[in-house]
Amino acid sequence: MISTAPFGHTGHDSSRIIFGAAGLWSKDWGQEWATALLDTVVSSGVNHLDTAASYGDSEILMAPWLAATTDGRRNRDRVFLATKTDQREGDAARRQLELSLERLGVDSVDLLQLHNLVEDDEWDMVHAAGGALPAMIAARDEGLVRHLGVTGHGTRIAGMHLRSLEAHDYDSVLLPYNAPLMQLPTYRHDVKQLLAVCRDRNVAVQTIKSIARRRWPTDGSSDVDEQRSWYQPLREAGAIERAMRYVLAEDDLFLNTSSDTRLMSEMLAAAEAIFTSEIHAPNAEELAADSAAFDMAPLFDGAELERI
Repeated sequence: MISTAPFGHTGHDSSRIIFGAAGLWSKDWGQEWATALLDTVVSSGVNHLDTAASYGDSEILMAPWLAATTDGRRNRDRVFLATKTDQREGDAARRQLELSLERLGVDSVDLLQLHNLVEDDEWDMVHAAGGALPAMIAARDEGLVRHLGVTGHGTRIAGMHLRSLEAHDYDSVLLPYNAPLMQLPTYRHDVKQLLAVCRDRNVAVQTIKSIARRRWPTDGSSDVDEQRSWYQPLREAGAIERAMRYVLAEDDLFLNTSSDTRLMSEMLAAAEAIFTSEIHAPNAEELAADSAAFDMAPLFDGAELERI
């Protein structure tokens, strides 16, 4: 069974594996499929679902499952439910939150996050009077959300999260974390600094891109239909387990699953194996071997490869 840990100072014990609901992107994949996937994920011990207004049809596909009951208990009451807003102005963020609640079929969410807040001008807008943050605080005060967080991508995001935590007492942060990225000296320095602050202030840290291999080629050589995540994921079971173990060896990190749900069985199997005993990170030789065998590369470089 997947272990749980306190999700920062929210009072909720979240599964250390969080379902990344970007994997429920398209209604074309079917409601029956989405419902079965959510049943599988939650029955494995996952109790924290993370979606976003901009994740295609994800919120819509989650609604029937959230409204259903299992063993006499409403599914909504079995999970910690998180979504995100990518709006920076207050009224727009409020409208997007209300639409998310409607699409999800719920009265409130447990966590509302600012989606990919990494640009300086957007950060200024969010935190100014009339910005998204004051609107989110008002929504929290009204009971529409319980907690507030901030997320992001790229090598600048750890530093930006530090800035955000100086401006407001956010309950959680989310950022990329994997072995190739942590080999970049500046990123590693910033992440370690961020983790120290989050541990001191009891802020939950969610990680993404754990099983990233590298970016998709831009020469047209890859099949677009295969691209259910914007990066190429690892696919070999042993490599997936080692990549996840690299993250989970830090006992206060949460790991959000890949949006390529075709790998969900491998990720859940790896989690089951990882949580059966004390978690040890892969050694340097194992990481180097995987990097060479699977031609791994950081998704971001602080320059040309910075945006998703």
